[in-house]
Amino acid sequence: MVENKAEFEAIRQMYTVLSLHYLEEMKQSDIALRLNLSTSKVNRLIAQGKRMGMVKIVIESPYQPLVDLENGLIASTDLAHAVVTPAVPGNPHTNLQQVGRAAANQLLETIRDGDVIAITGGKAVSAMVQNLNPDRTFDVKVVPLTGGVQGKYYTDVNHLATQLAERLGGTAMLVHAPLFAESREQRDMLMEMGSIKEVFDLARNAAVAVVGIGSIRTAGSSYFDLHPDPDSRRQLLLDGGVTGEFLAHLILQDGSVADYPLNSRLVALNPGELTQCPLTIGVASGEEKVEPICAALAGRLFNSLIIDEQTATAVLETLREERHVA
Repeated sequence: MVENKAEFEAIRQMYTVLSLHYLEEMKQSDIALRLNLSTSKVNRLIAQGKRMGMVKIVIESPYQPLVDLENGLIASTDLAHAVVTPAVPGNPHTNLQQVGRAAANQLLETIRDGDVIAITGGKAVSAMVQNLNPDRTFDVKVVPLTGGVQGKYYTDVNHLATQLAERLGGTAMLVHAPLFAESREQRDMLMEMGSIKEVFDLARNAAVAVVGIGSIRTAGSSYFDLHPDPDSRRQLLLDGGVTGEFLAHLILQDGSVADYPLNSRLVALNPGELTQCPLTIGVASGEEKVEPICAALAGRLFNSLIIDEQTATAVLETLREERHVA
């Protein structure tokens, strides 16, 4: 649908600036402050938008079908914000990168100096970090929401937190503990350790959280990169009504945390603890993520969602089917 991967984000940013200027009648200096842009760049975007014919009686986007999907998601859920990126059928890597780029741009438009940013691991969060190219540095602190699993680049949340902090020009505070403790007692002890408690206390009060949404239904699901014994437990999870993973916790169809023993051994915040965060951004891409996304939406586990067009279409269809059955 999009030949130039950067074109979508450039047009989206232009559309946002034009909307704020002409529909909300904001001054260019106020737009620059809100979006973390220079006033001169805002001026250029407005001028370019006029030349491209985007300013008429109404502001139009060449990606109107995507805007319609975004509006559909917001209308059907408790989301405050949604971004749907173009999808290239049969190319999951490209779709994931588009989602990562959109998440990176939303983060840059949101954060302010002094903010704490909390993140999980995951392929989509990693794609966001890889696509982050700020125009300036930010005095921010980046913290993990979970303990880490070393091995793959996207499961090591400490590594992602460090990379994100470096790209933004901020600092990272890390959780030096495994994701899964040996027992619930060990988990409780780790959570009370001074250095770990300090990081998680910051995470609980973060200005922004960026979280992946995990599937458990396919062999390539990220959860089984984390799981201590994936082969013997996959069917048990499915039989137990588990729909997906959020903050490494297994969740049910209504978004509640499953009564599953391994959940009690997690060195991580509980999904419910993110309700204090003003902006929790869920990022995901792929057909296998549809059920987990719907479960997380049912549980109101995030208030902003960034997904690709194909995934968004499937999520909306699933939500409509669920409402019809109910």
